[in-house]
Amino acid sequence: MIRLGLLDFDTSHVVQFARRLNHQGIKEDEWVDGARIVVACPGQSRIMPEVIPGYLAEIKKLAIPLVDRPEDMIGKVDGMLIESQQGSVHYERARPFLEAGIPCYIDKPFTCSVADAHKIIDLAANKRVPIFSTSSLRYAPDLIKFLAEPAHRPILGAISYGPGTLHPGNPGLFHYGIHATELLYTIIGPGCQTVVCSSQKYVDVATGQWRDGRIASVRGIRAGKRDYGCLIFTERSIHALPVGTNYIYRELLKQIVSMFAAGKAPLDIHETLEIVAFIEAALRSTHNHGTTQRLEL
Repeated sequence: MIRLGLLDFDTSHVVQFARRLNHQGIKEDEWVDGARIVVACPGQSRIMPEVIPGYLAEIKKLAIPLVDRPEDMIGKVDGMLIESQQGSVHYERARPFLEAGIPCYIDKPFTCSVADAHKIIDLAANKRVPIFSTSSLRYAPDLIKFLAEPAHRPILGAISYGPGTLHPGNPGLFHYGIHATELLYTIIGPGCQTVVCSSQKYVDVATGQWRDGRIASVRGIRAGKRDYGCLIFTERSIHALPVGTNYIYRELLKQIVSMFAAGKAPLDIHETLEIVAFIEAALRSTHNHGTTQRLEL
């Protein structure tokens, strides 16, 4: 059994992941085998410190041992789940574990800058340990089923959408907009070269142009209905695909456990790097009156 540590309790993921991995407090068809949370650290938060006590109480109900310092988990775990909501702290939170040769799943957003993303990627490469970061929406069963159908290829373009709630700690699409951005990249894949973004009170719309000529957009919604979904343009048809959230944590955790078991991430970290660059370019476009910005990888 793979032993996992859990760091920073400022997201519901800490409880949802622990219930599924430790087979407690959730229905059996949500259980994920192969790994178990054996120790956790409540940590800190610059985004939602007020939620830590509630999630701490839930983790205590699951009888997971707690430590006061993140470093106290080193030697007790085979892998780490870095759960801080704020992307800009992820390098510092993951660094002690990566330096100790411990692979890490780093929750979304991976970072809030390409510079920080390179720091994590380079350290992990130097220590020869896998790292993985993604939104759970990437593994939504509806989306996976659609993409597996050969009749839906080739995909010529897409518009993804989802909640676009803002927070200064995760600027622009780095906060809730990361989900819709991950959806777009799951559909289109990497290779974006330029981005233009329009940001208004109730919405962000970021449109990228890929090197093969395809154009695709992310819509971050802050008013009205805020479901997840996408509009996918293929050679033969146009598909409106609502993306449900049932079982997305289970499916993500299967991928996370596979990384710790096999020593190889299920997603190339350089695609994650490009997603960071896409959002960073969208922010630059917003701050420069909607002008086109190149991705700076």
